[in-house]
Amino acid sequence: MRMTSLSQNEATSLLETTVNEGINFFDHADIYGAGECEVLFGKALNDSSIKREDIFIQSKCGIRQGMFDFSKEHILSSVDGILQRLDIDYLDVLALHRPDTLVEPEEVAAAFDQLEKTGKVRHFGVSNQKPMQIELLKKSLNQPLLVNQLQFGIMATGMVDQGIHVNMKDDASVDHDGSILDYSRLHDMTIQAWSPYQYGFFEGVFLGNEKFPELNATIDTLAEKYNVTNTGIATAWISRHPANMQTILGTMKESRIKEVAKASDIVLTRQEWYEIYRAAGNILP
Repeated sequence: MRMTSLSQNEATSLLETTVNEGINFFDHADIYGAGECEVLFGKALNDSSIKREDIFIQSKCGIRQGMFDFSKEHILSSVDGILQRLDIDYLDVLALHRPDTLVEPEEVAAAFDQLEKTGKVRHFGVSNQKPMQIELLKKSLNQPLLVNQLQFGIMATGMVDQGIHVNMKDDASVDHDGSILDYSRLHDMTIQAWSPYQYGFFEGVFLGNEKFPELNATIDTLAEKYNVTNTGIATAWISRHPANMQTILGTMKESRIKEVAKASDIVLTRQEWYEIYRAAGNILP
């Protein structure tokens, strides 16, 4: 979503660095940069040495000016626009971008069937949806929903908190997400963690932030132990969860991509994972 901050040459270099570091999944949405992020990505991909078949490209649709729209007509037209802007023949994944309360599952199913039949989309998913919203869609769909993009990270742990605080009456026990973490594991849906290094709703980055001294001290100690950066540890913390989440890095910096790639093989111990969790201000009952 930040790709328009780069020149075309910078975008090409970013893609090549990312793939060279072993990262091959790219996440888009038709609203990012009002579509210009996809245009720039498409040009950068064509200028690079990367083969289309060697990477996975995901995009999302459904957010319109002042509303959400999961109608068949909008989904189909959105995908045509996405493919044109990216200058590719197919999407590996199409995800519905946030819930549309006016959704008619039969229309979504008809759109997905047509997209699959024509080869424009190979797999499907959602973002920011609760289990019952997913079940409502699945009632009519002929394809599995493979991914759900949700905010998650060291400072966005709601879906973990409510599971730990079951049968409690404190704030952490409130289930805002319908046990989406357990649901995802039960139904083999991959959670894609967005804004993993942010706190609040785009309030800022917690890494190196003086507002969180205990957390950063804990992360920095582990970063020194494993010879990686604090970004690497923050990513390894997400990867350590047995839900096998994907982390949406959201960075346009090649150095940050290399930091994460270097830490990709780190498996934090159970004690280290909980140490970070508590340092973030979370309380174990």
